[in-house]
Amino acid sequence: MSIYNNIISIIERKIAPVAGKIGGQRHVLAVRDGFISAMPFMIVGSFLMILAFPPFSKETTFAFGQMWLEFATTHKDAIMLPFRMTMGIMTIYVAVGIGYNLSQGYNLSPLMGGLLSLCSFLIVAAPFNNGNIPAMFMGGTGIFTALLTSIFSVELMRFLKAKNFTIRLPEQVPEKIAQSFELLVPVLVMIATLYPLSLILQHASGLLLPELIMEIFKPLVSASDSLTAVLICVLVSHLLWFCGIHGAAIVTNLLQPFWLANIAANQMALEMGQVLPHSFVDPFWRFYIVIGGCGSTLALVIMYMRSRSAHLRSIGKLSVVPSFFNINEPVIFGSPIIMNPIMLIPFVGAPLVNASVAWFALSSGFVDKPISIVPWTTPSLLGAPWAAGWTFGPILLVLTNFAISCVIWLPFFKAYEKQLIAQENTSTS
Repeated sequence: MSIYNNIISIIERKIAPVAGKIGGQRHVLAVRDGFISAMPFMIVGSFLMILAFPPFSKETTFAFGQMWLEFATTHKDAIMLPFRMTMGIMTIYVAVGIGYNLSQGYNLSPLMGGLLSLCSFLIVAAPFNNGNIPAMFMGGTGIFTALLTSIFSVELMRFLKAKNFTIRLPEQVPEKIAQSFELLVPVLVMIATLYPLSLILQHASGLLLPELIMEIFKPLVSASDSLTAVLICVLVSHLLWFCGIHGAAIVTNLLQPFWLANIAANQMALEMGQVLPHSFVDPFWRFYIVIGGCGSTLALVIMYMRSRSAHLRSIGKLSVVPSFFNINEPVIFGSPIIMNPIMLIPFVGAPLVNASVAWFALSSGFVDKPISIVPWTTPSLLGAPWAAGWTFGPILLVLTNFAISCVIWLPFFKAYEKQLIAQENTSTS
């Protein structure tokens, strides 16, 4: 059996079943959909962050830059207020989103599940003090706490309802009133269990629960922001995709909590005038590694458009517009790339090389690290500089990685094109 067949066999027998179960797991889906629900607030908040911190030095002689800096300095508090109410408290939106979607998956009241999740998070992460609720852990540092408390609270609600520990009102009572009374017992039990646990851990460790959870997750967060982690994630994602499983959806869903924690740390560092600490965040993946979609296939689509093969030329014309917006299912399934031996090496190799080049470009300081969350369908030449605060370095990096992708894809495209031309000539003769 060839090396190729061995690889495919291992993926199909060992990796694909596990990946499929993870990708369809109820809690993973709820976390994914919770983050998606919060995304509009994060994107708008991130945009305002850039407005408050212009990409110009204080010594700039550029008139527009001077005007922007003066405006941002004068009105910084006003500009940052919407940021603090969106990205700055993103964990609140995430907690509600996770609770809502997990409850919906269990056929419970989504609204009640979302509210219970929010309450459980605030109980442990925002202790009321001197008439104020602190927002310290409502940003990226509270992500993992919100994830755990939201799942706990909904599972508690489900368990109590399954065991019939609930207050049931007569059928004549309006539905919304009945639902609110049904939530009384879960709220009581949640507070009676989660709050004392939080106080005990706080007394034992001297840390609030979110601080303690971040200490536990700190090695994972640190390990997730390394070249080794990037390459492993890229490899697993693309090998799964090659076998017909949406590997990117599985891998990026698992990475979202780490990415949000990292982007929040970058934003905090920017506001404090410190060096940005993290490279591996969502825009790094979307705009530097997978230009045009998984496999960095925009380069391949451009080649297809001028192919001598009628099949590839038609696929190129159909795929070019979606590919500019990082949607490449037409080229993946139309080529096909999936399970196509000729396409395996470039499909996996181009993103791996792009990731390595991008990592060293950001680590060396040649390219600014991302500070904003940008819609994933934004074309890379626009999304990369947007994410980095509208600096020029990201544009050069995108063009460099696009050129690298072209070089990697070219010989395999030529080989596949030659094969298809021979088939087309045979069929017409």
